[in-house]
Amino acid sequence: MFLLLGFSSAYRAWVTLCLCFSLIYLVTVLGNLLILTLVWLDTHLHSPMYFFLGHLSFLDICYSSVTLPKILKDTFSPQNTISFAGCITQIYFFLCFGGSECMLLAAMAYDRYLAICHPLHYPALMSRKMCCCLVAVSWLSGSMSSLIQAFLTSRLPFCGSNRIDHLFCEIPFLLKVSCSPNAPLNKAAMYVFAGTIAMGSFLLTVVSYVHIISTVLRKGAGTHRAFTTCTSHLIVVSLFFGTGAVAYLAPHSSSSTETDEVLALLYAVVTPMLNPIIYSLRNSEVKGAIRKALRTGVSPLCTKGLGITVE
Repeated sequence: MFLLLGFSSAYRAWVTLCLCFSLIYLVTVLGNLLILTLVWLDTHLHSPMYFFLGHLSFLDICYSSVTLPKILKDTFSPQNTISFAGCITQIYFFLCFGGSECMLLAAMAYDRYLAICHPLHYPALMSRKMCCCLVAVSWLSGSMSSLIQAFLTSRLPFCGSNRIDHLFCEIPFLLKVSCSPNAPLNKAAMYVFAGTIAMGSFLLTVVSYVHIISTVLRKGAGTHRAFTTCTSHLIVVSLFFGTGAVAYLAPHSSSSTETDEVLALLYAVVTPMLNPIIYSLRNSEVKGAIRKALRTGVSPLCTKGLGITVE
């Protein structure tokens, strides 16, 4: 068994933490379920961009569900313990959903690149089959990378302290309590696998937006309206990769425990909550779908299935 130290005793305000975590989780689940429902039911959102957005919302629900319910439960518990198998399982799913989201954000950037830079060929290039392939690659790459990292972590010996000074199980904090002389090697392997997914998807996103911005500047006003569809995605990418980079690449020390916990909450809890809010506030089609659902009710639309038609 591992003991998750979580917030220090001086930092704990049990009722306040419970209310905050409950509210965050409720907003995350309801907000992303709203996006999923709109994409499923509204025919105006049956396009590749919203197909990817629906999968992103599903990933955000899964991503926050790996950690938040356990954190919420621990606010009521005097001793926050987790079994070894439970810890490895949490690591696997946390990395799986996080890695899949990295790849999916890159796929969404590639979709915008094709829509803006190659509009005439877009219907043929971004077909339903292509959309499904990109989503499948996102899920498979996240699953395989996390499986290897979780397996390597499970092989480490833990013969000393069982106290993990963190809110949930993460590989860097688990390596600190391992008595293996190869812990630095395992840490290097972790960064190689995680970096391949994160940096690869980030570079693909950057390359896509370099071409998009170049096309918008070259063609002028005709493409500016198309570029507005990218702003929500850019904000989400900046939040996701930015908070993750600060949390994993910034040096950790014993004196920065509370800082590490706040950063963990940002990329693991707050970002999945903000994604549906960002897409709802900055996307006219999503706002239109919400107004339509409120005006006409969801029930008349329930007979419609999900399809992808390219606009």
